[in-house]
Amino acid sequence: MESSVHSSVLSAIARSDLTYAHHDGANLTGRLWKPAGAGRHPVLVAFHGGGWQAGSPDNFQHLGPWLAARGVAVFAAAYRFSTPVRKAWPECFLDARAAVQFLKGRADELGLDPDRVSIMGDSAGGHLAALVGLAGDVPAYADACPDDPYRHISTKVRCVIGNYGVYDLAAQWMHDQPIRPRDHIVQKLMGCALSDDRRAYFEASPISYVEAKRNNGTSFLLVHGTEDDVVDRRQTDDFHVALKLAGFFTRRLIVQGAGHYFVSDPLDEPGSLSGWLAPRILRFVEERGQV
Repeated sequence: MESSVHSSVLSAIARSDLTYAHHDGANLTGRLWKPAGAGRHPVLVAFHGGGWQAGSPDNFQHLGPWLAARGVAVFAAAYRFSTPVRKAWPECFLDARAAVQFLKGRADELGLDPDRVSIMGDSAGGHLAALVGLAGDVPAYADACPDDPYRHISTKVRCVIGNYGVYDLAAQWMHDQPIRPRDHIVQKLMGCALSDDRRAYFEASPISYVEAKRNNGTSFLLVHGTEDDVVDRRQTDDFHVALKLAGFFTRRLIVQGAGHYFVSDPLDEPGSLSGWLAPRILRFVEERGQV
């Protein structure tokens, strides 16, 4: 597959270690890439993958500046992880909500447009992106961080871009049983097995919030590889169908021959899958995010 990325004289400005929230003693930061020109720019808030237990904003060190050089800022946010002794739900989701609220609340200062905010995530980050896009303003979560300065700002976004995301935690738990006997990532996230608390898995799954009455106009771009052996492609297929039935605008990109976790790859390598995907992400945000 040929890369669609070409060299450009456009430039972007990087700003690291922006603190977006303090939650339970954790200092939560992100890295911002923004267009070099003046004005109020659209922005993608990006959440990396890593099984809710690893990864960093560095995952977007190639895609972030590429998008920013073409007019769309990217804020790659860190979030709290699960550990052998601590679950990460709902903490990581509360962090993701706060990152979106921070960008909206500080938009004028940062040269961003609070009305043109979208979200992107890959793998575990795709789970967080979709969940914020669908359930970010659910009252039970909206009031969970009373000290956040921007807690009253809506998390509604223009677009959600999910790259090989997890949208049904119960299905992923079942999928992982035979292949992750020593690293059960969903169970670590939730702090319990599906058989112990099925309702918790339901409430933490983006697909549970796909209902016509929740259609807030957010558009979805869902990307998945045919050879992904980490997250079942049916996660994307079923989520896409559910969105269509509920009246959401949704597009699906199935990448032939692609495995898992390619969004973080360099864009300019021969045959780069991330290089093939980047202009398609940009076009979707331009068309659906009203850049």
